[in-house]
Amino acid sequence: MLFQNLRDTIQAYKARDPAARSGVEVFILYPGVHATINHRLAHWLWRKRLRFLGRLVSQWSRFWTGVEIHPGATIGRRLVIDHGMGIVIGETAEIGDDVLIYQGVTLGGTGKHQGKRHPTIGNNVLIGAGAKVLGPFTVGDNARVAAGAVVLEAIPSGSTAVGVPARVVRIADKPVDFVSDVEQIDVTDPISAELAALRAELDRIEQRCKAQKCREEETTR
Repeated sequence: MLFQNLRDTIQAYKARDPAARSGVEVFILYPGVHATINHRLAHWLWRKRLRFLGRLVSQWSRFWTGVEIHPGATIGRRLVIDHGMGIVIGETAEIGDDVLIYQGVTLGGTGKHQGKRHPTIGNNVLIGAGAKVLGPFTVGDNARVAAGAVVLEAIPSGSTAVGVPARVVRIADKPVDFVSDVEQIDVTDPISAELAALRAELDRIEQRCKAQKCREEETTR
């Protein structure tokens, strides 16, 4: 089972990273794979209540890979961490299957309360570079968090979060597979779209006013 999971993870990297040339290269040279393997061990120690050893493994992994995953966090199958430097995943974070995370991402908490305080990430979710997802809410299946977004509330399945603080763009009547598309920056900003629509309406009003003014001038001649 362990080797099957590792094989599936390596295949996921090859499918989503055009720079990956072979499975051997991915296994030996990719820090995201090393971070995932180390976390499996740290999480196993954590569940066995060997908390110090679990933290020791996670901190060694942080030093070696640049990826900080608390040993209490739960991650699913075929997680792909692209580059990985600066990623932080908190203690009560939960990550589903087939998730793609870019560098600089934080899955963090807000405040010092106990219990669930980090986000739950669904299946087939893409989280772009530098995004911050903060709080004990859910990012639904097939969702996308755009690069640099700061997410402070739940994201519905099949939606995109963009901006600071993040706004949700619902994808309606359209199949979404953001992880396979590996597209993290081509995102429509709903505010920009609304401003463009308002500008177009103002242009139409201006044209009507000019036409009306011309007719009035002709009438007075």
